[in-house]
Amino acid sequence: MGRCNRRCGLIAGAVFGAVVAILGGVLIPVGDSIIEGTVKKEAVIEPGTAAYDNWASAEAVVYRQFWLFDVKNPLEVLNNGTKPVVTERGPYTYRTRYLPKENITAHSNHTIAFVLPAGAIFEPSLSVGPEEDQVTSLNLAVAGAYSLVPKGLHSLLEGLIRSSNSSLFQRRTIKEILWGYPDPILKRTVGVFVPYNGTYDGYYNVYTGKDDISKVGLIDRWQGERTVDYWNNTYCDMINGTDASSFPPFLDKKKPLYFFSSDICRSVSATFEKSKDLKGIEVYRYVLPTLTLASPKENPDNQCFCTDPVVTKDCALAGVLDVSSCRDGAPIYISLPHFLHGSAYLIEDVLGLNPSEEHHATYLDVEPTTGFTLGFAKRLQVNMMYGPSNVITGVHVTYSRSYSISLCLSLSFHLCNQTAVVDDKTADMFKKELIYPIQLLHVIQQALLGVGLAIFFLCLIAYCVVRRKENNGKLV
Repeated sequence: MGRCNRRCGLIAGAVFGAVVAILGGVLIPVGDSIIEGTVKKEAVIEPGTAAYDNWASAEAVVYRQFWLFDVKNPLEVLNNGTKPVVTERGPYTYRTRYLPKENITAHSNHTIAFVLPAGAIFEPSLSVGPEEDQVTSLNLAVAGAYSLVPKGLHSLLEGLIRSSNSSLFQRRTIKEILWGYPDPILKRTVGVFVPYNGTYDGYYNVYTGKDDISKVGLIDRWQGERTVDYWNNTYCDMINGTDASSFPPFLDKKKPLYFFSSDICRSVSATFEKSKDLKGIEVYRYVLPTLTLASPKENPDNQCFCTDPVVTKDCALAGVLDVSSCRDGAPIYISLPHFLHGSAYLIEDVLGLNPSEEHHATYLDVEPTTGFTLGFAKRLQVNMMYGPSNVITGVHVTYSRSYSISLCLSLSFHLCNQTAVVDDKTADMFKKELIYPIQLLHVIQQALLGVGLAIFFLCLIAYCVVRRKENNGKLV
């Protein structure tokens, strides 16, 4: 009877272990289903969800940092055609995106519209000096007027330049270059960001994800249109993806993320680079592929972004994007800082450049379960094209041999690094509301599965040992 009780107990223990293991196994798909359902509910952009609270507020601090380069040899450049020599000045840091979205309007087709108000507050503690620091900078009016004024009127333009005592270079403060100064030639305020404060980006109209979570955050319309009209091409005019503040949940490393940037007037993609820890939260880092600004000869998809075969040397130029069509005709070119991934001669034509993936690449840190962007660095460089001219002083002396895309850094236009990282309070809330419950559920799943299997196999082994001993006893 005792032997039977022992065997029965071991069998019961094995059955119990199997049940516990099965329970742990069942909890895996059930738990994942619970997590998926919760995320799908909370990721919808509508009042009362976690996504809406983060989306509508302006709690995440976004900084925009500027580096400007002093031209150290402006007279040599003008008189002798010497290569510009530059030194980097910066960062000069401003707090931006501190204003919440405005004019939020929900529509019946599961979309929601809004505008992003623009504002900038100088942050002295995060800057190398005051806004009154001065640099030798490209004269925006002189360089810009070359392209905007018809060649037949260049003689008149030369007269205006001489009468106002202007030149291709000027000495200005950081504040003047960025936010504006009265120009003696144009008789109006000129600056890199004129106007800025009090302006808006949008309207944006994005999908809420209420009817289809895979569409949450995707842009339906920008400024009332589903495409832009800058590139005269169906492919290049497409508005793809989100505004990069978030993406549909449950990311797949193998698939790129798409987002539209009004700063560069086009959509781009980002590809998975690596997983990393951000304040205790696992995020996926996505970076811009090198083909983003590659020449059409290397990336045929960029053919429609080549708008001037002369300037781009028959579309062989890599690393820059002509955005004049969305900048009122101003000869503005966008690149990565220091012409990262650009054609070699762009870097060689200016002394003082040092492109670096670490310091000059753009990236997004996205939490893979929710699709929320918890950190990013959007690094851009603004450049201006000028020359040649046989009439305008300075331009014809320096660059009569060819067109030149002048580096914003070297000629003190600007390099911009817009960054944001989730703050400690939001990170703690994110971990408490999402990460820790998921981790706890996984621990319970694994514990039940592990303990159940351990009990099952231990009881099974013990049962076999007991049976063998009993059989041996009978033989004796």
